[in-house]
Amino acid sequence: MKVLFDTNVVLDLLLNRDEFVGDASLLISKVDAGEIDGFLCATTITTIHYLLEKSLNSSQAAIHTKTLLNIFNIAPVSSEILEKALNPKFDDYEDSVLHEAGLGVDVDSIVTRDYTGFKHAAVPVYTPKELIAVLALELKY
Repeated sequence: MKVLFDTNVVLDLLLNRDEFVGDASLLISKVDAGEIDGFLCATTITTIHYLLEKSLNSSQAAIHTKTLLNIFNIAPVSSEILEKALNPKFDDYEDSVLHEAGLGVDVDSIVTRDYTGFKHAAVPVYTPKELIAVLALELKY
């Protein structure tokens, strides 16, 4: 399954957000193990690096960024993606860019805690808990 991870899910793990870290950790470990073909939008990498630099330090931000680059595939952002993301169906341009970048690499779904930001997505959108349940069902069959 090719899954595009929204920035918030990755940050849940990296910033150890109590309520969400368990689900994020489980899903990202499945990417690391090759059980999920995980993708991050190129803009997610820059956003995460910036936020980690602010909350941790430059050295830690670089270490975490390299780890993400080793684990995840990257959905590129081109001028074509940016133009397609000017979609009036999406209220948030950043979500639209992420969505279009995911479509550009043919993801099967998006995992996010911001479900409403992707209500017009062209692929299924799951919360982390929902994706964990979907993966569990796939294992049964």
